[in-house]
Amino acid sequence: MTTIAISPSVAAKGYAHPDALVSTEWLAEHLHDPSIRILESDEDVLLFAMGHIPNAQRIDWHVDLNDSVVRDYVSREAFQALLRERGIDESTTVIFYGDKNNWWACYAFWVFQLYGFQNARILDGGRAKWEIEGREMTTDVTSVAPTSYVAPERNDAAIRAYMHEVRAHMAAGKAMVDVRSIPEYTGERTHMPEYPQEGTLRGGHIPGAKSVPWARAANPDGSFKSAADLRAIYEGEQGLRPTDDVIAYCRIGERSSHTWFVLTYLLGYQHVRNYDGSWTEWGNAVRALIRLGGEP
Repeated sequence: MTTIAISPSVAAKGYAHPDALVSTEWLAEHLHDPSIRILESDEDVLLFAMGHIPNAQRIDWHVDLNDSVVRDYVSREAFQALLRERGIDESTTVIFYGDKNNWWACYAFWVFQLYGFQNARILDGGRAKWEIEGREMTTDVTSVAPTSYVAPERNDAAIRAYMHEVRAHMAAGKAMVDVRSIPEYTGERTHMPEYPQEGTLRGGHIPGAKSVPWARAANPDGSFKSAADLRAIYEGEQGLRPTDDVIAYCRIGERSSHTWFVLTYLLGYQHVRNYDGSWTEWGNAVRALIRLGGEP
């Protein structure tokens, strides 16, 4: 297992768990380390074939991580097969990165955590920062030896929230963060700006949820903002505390996985769950309470 030294650029930002990130400098020096697997997870499915970080392998969030029939994640057997094929086991350090400020990289990271895979990191800045810095890209396909990885049973309880749990959370007045765009939160739109309508019948937000669009946590180069800047947003503006029981949601749980990562690993919150059913489920559910406008 590779020992990952915390780079100065990451350490300077004051995170609770700086070891959850690697810098572009660190990764550039370890591209050919045999104990590392680099996984790219993008919204744009064409990006990887156009060029990627050397030795990276692609993770298709829709095909590789989601069940093809049931609205759920892949079975233990499918997850196990995925990691074996990618040459990953418990001794392997997995580095996730992707487009859109690591939006889907954090989603893949979160799904790996459902299966208890702890030896994983996010590349700070993701694909955007790597490209801005003019670092090496390739179209070569990486070949790895398969492993005999044995996946444990999935355990959702600590980091995933289901609708009945969100209802109880709402009724108890506990902390919720809606990470969608402001027009989605207010009910003006049922989808992201410049995206198609994707299956939600009603707009608005869950009563009590505070609006903190996910991308506010990122700098223009895709890297995460400093801990001080993040605390100013989540704690100074919204009054959250590291001891709060927090549920984050978006449309299908992808944007909220980014916020889950920020609160859990960068700010050290102890109990954050991602409601992956999110607005696609809540906005279509019969008699689910909905609030319109800009107030929680």
